[in-house]
Amino acid sequence: MKKLFALLLALCMVFALAACGEEPAPEETGAPSTGEPSGEPVEAELNIMMSFPQFMDQWETYCDQFEQKMLEEENIKLTINLEMPSSGDYESVLQTRLTGDDAPDLFTLHSNNIATYYEAGHLTDLSNEPLAEKIYENVADMVTYDGKLLAVPIESQAWGPLYNKAIFEECGLEPPETLDELRNVVEVLEENGYTPFMLAFQEQWVPQLITALTLGGEVSGNLTDWVERMNAGEGSYTEMAEIFEVIDLIMEHGTDRAMETGAEAGAAAFANGEAAMFVQGTWASGTIMSTNPDMELGVFALPVNNDVGCTNINLSVSTTLAVHPSSDQMDLALKFANYVLDDEDSNALFEACSFNPLATCHTFEPASWVADANVYVEAGRSYKDLVLPTAVTDEQGRLLQEYYVGSVTADEMMARLDEVYAQAVSAAA
Repeated sequence: MKKLFALLLALCMVFALAACGEEPAPEETGAPSTGEPSGEPVEAELNIMMSFPQFMDQWETYCDQFEQKMLEEENIKLTINLEMPSSGDYESVLQTRLTGDDAPDLFTLHSNNIATYYEAGHLTDLSNEPLAEKIYENVADMVTYDGKLLAVPIESQAWGPLYNKAIFEECGLEPPETLDELRNVVEVLEENGYTPFMLAFQEQWVPQLITALTLGGEVSGNLTDWVERMNAGEGSYTEMAEIFEVIDLIMEHGTDRAMETGAEAGAAAFANGEAAMFVQGTWASGTIMSTNPDMELGVFALPVNNDVGCTNINLSVSTTLAVHPSSDQMDLALKFANYVLDDEDSNALFEACSFNPLATCHTFEPASWVADANVYVEAGRSYKDLVLPTAVTDEQGRLLQEYYVGSVTADEMMARLDEVYAQAVSAAA
């Protein structure tokens, strides 16, 4: 009996010691759980391709913030490979990547190309993402196709030529409303020793901006059905012949060595007062203001004739961010897309890049040049950026380079654009 009792006592002591060695779970002791990820972080990569190298610093900072956010909140050690080809090369580099089975996880594209990229299977539907509820309705319309929200808007722009307000004030000038007034501005500037226009034609997309604005003015005021008729094979660039009056005025009264000057160099030179006007969008403000933080930068609508009804501002959602359906990191890609419109961090990014507010999360005050352009919008003097075939847009830029150096005439340029437009429409049929 004593032996049995001793055996039972020994067993009880063993069980008691084992119990003492176990670490109680937090919920068993009532201690709070930290909720922080534990263990080694999971490593992942995102490849992001963007088309505005002038904002490289701002986006690198934003990517760094997202990497830190993923590490702290989800224990993911994320590496973002951010690629920003030059604006002139971007489209061709992107096409090579997309057709070569090397698509980036996220990439930027112009809102005018959303339908084309969607039909080719390169865009993910973002309609059910949290970001969709934040975008202003009129902005969301510009990134929606086939009833689906297909990209995150980044640059919502109301734009026209940039001008140096201090130079205009010194010369007693106001932004022109008609072509005759623009001619007077040019004359007065030259009388006061200023070069009227900065010319930076090394990359073909920059001179193409002249056709974007002159064609837009004509279509918004006089030839409202021109694009539809061109798409139907019933229109011609000869109907737009008067735009060459503006083109000639700009090219004949601009800075020297235009074909040797790129967009970034032109923006910096403009910021330093080498010209009073620059046919370039407000997206160049980052380079301009970083070069000369004290510059008084303004925007006006480019006159195309003496009809004020054609002097309107271009309103567009230019750069947007898309998620490619083949992404191996779809969850992270979608998280980054949503982070672009993050309630806490998006304001600082958009303000640093001088972008327009375009979502409910944006509460910052826009820059003065953005406010200048919005005056035209609020007065009903704006038009939606023309949607032309990409081949036509590219050809406009290339031909304007040739027109500047004198290797093509206006008539030859118009004939060639009619031909390229017809080919583009036929290829899309």
